[in-house]
Amino acid sequence: VQLVESGGGFVQAGGPLRLSCSASGSIYRDAYMGWYRQAPGKMRELVAGFRSDGNINYLDHVKGRSTLSRGDAKNTLSLQMNSLKPKDTTAYYCALIMRGGIYWGQGTQVTVSS
Repeated sequence: VQLVESGGGFVQAGGPLRLSCSASGSIYRDAYMGWYRQAPGKMRELVAGFRSDGNINYLDHVKGRSTLSRGDAKNTLSLQMNSLKPKDTTAYYCALIMRGGIYWGQGTQVTVSS
């Protein structure tokens, strides 16, 4: 399984950013995807992700200003983040969870300038 991310970069505080992820390989139908983030020296944490029941979990910090959605193509995922804040600055990782395993993308850096 391979995950390819795109959409990271530099953005001014208050602006929007859209992260996209495409997964390929042998993927079971019951796999589900999400976005995580990890700051240096900290644990990786869920930003927004589908659960196995199809509902979505959002990190409290991004609730109300972020939307997770599946793409039109199979096994694609997007995270629209609005009203970005400097503390959103970190590396973001796409994840695919499948049959007890988790696969990661290479990560994409988001930097929000004040």
